[in-house]
Amino acid sequence: MPPIAGPARSAALFTAALILLTACGGGKDSTAAKSGEAEGYPVTLKNCGRTVTVDAAPKRAVPVDQGSTEILLSLGLADRLAATATWTDPVLKGLEKANAGVPRISDNRPSSEKVLDQEPDFVSASFESTLAKGGVAPREQFEKLGVPTYVSPADCTAKDNSKDGDGVRTGALTMESVYAEVRDLAAVFGVPGRGEKLVTELRARVRKAAEGIDASGTSLMYWFANSEAPYLAGCCGAPGIITRELGAKNAFDDTHEEWPQINWETVADRNPDVLVIGDLTRKSQTAESAAKKIAFLESNPVTKNMDAVRDKHYVLLSGQSMNPTIRTVEGVERVAAGLRTFGLAG
Repeated sequence: MPPIAGPARSAALFTAALILLTACGGGKDSTAAKSGEAEGYPVTLKNCGRTVTVDAAPKRAVPVDQGSTEILLSLGLADRLAATATWTDPVLKGLEKANAGVPRISDNRPSSEKVLDQEPDFVSASFESTLAKGGVAPREQFEKLGVPTYVSPADCTAKDNSKDGDGVRTGALTMESVYAEVRDLAAVFGVPGRGEKLVTELRARVRKAAEGIDASGTSLMYWFANSEAPYLAGCCGAPGIITRELGAKNAFDDTHEEWPQINWETVADRNPDVLVIGDLTRKSQTAESAAKKIAFLESNPVTKNMDAVRDKHYVLLSGQSMNPTIRTVEGVERVAAGLRTFGLAG
């Protein structure tokens, strides 16, 4: 996802928070967790190059990205969430009631102070950049406070996040990384059965959506945001999953950058058959909504004569469907439906 700038962080804040959390950590629940008395705990995971140990099922978790929040809500864990943050879209359909009871401390990346104010016992994120310098705070800072952290494996498996931008894929992402996240989070919260049930449901939806489709002669282009220098999907992230499941071709499958910024002249030259358009509700970039994107495409002299624009071959997706989350399945379903509607499903 195109980066969202976060505010500066203060080392002094963490020192103060450490004192606060230490002072508050002597209760019965804390003692039981540290002694390993809770059944099934501690839970230890390998996560993005780190070993994460959780001594007891979290009761005040703070998922600081929408994708992570929606997994936890889907696992029936709303009552264990102290807060959430960083949203691009309305909540996944069916989770509205559960989500309504979870305070949102920021639509974009929150300050570390806001997160620590929730007295979290677990912090999770969808992107490494969220829990890094320049994001909410580095994982090390939370770990020094005794707060375990978790990052979606989809953002660190076969991916280099060491440079500016949204990272570079060194291999093609698959839904297995998303399923691994579901299982990991279910284990952390002591509900592994719910995790397996959700994974089974997601697998079935992907199979059903792709059944009978052969889009091998169809090219797709995915536009997330920004009209001046658009963020378009490279080969191998979540849009790559959607494209491969349907047997289509990504117009920019020759770049391994997650979301490279590409000029419109190059877009017009590639002339994709279908434009998959992010319909975002956030307001941090230009042309966030699908309506604004389509208005731009149909008025810009460089893009208005593209085949997909003339034919109005648009598929609208939430931003979360274009990120590696459980909503990538929604992306497969909606793009498949669009291909069928346009007569491009083979």
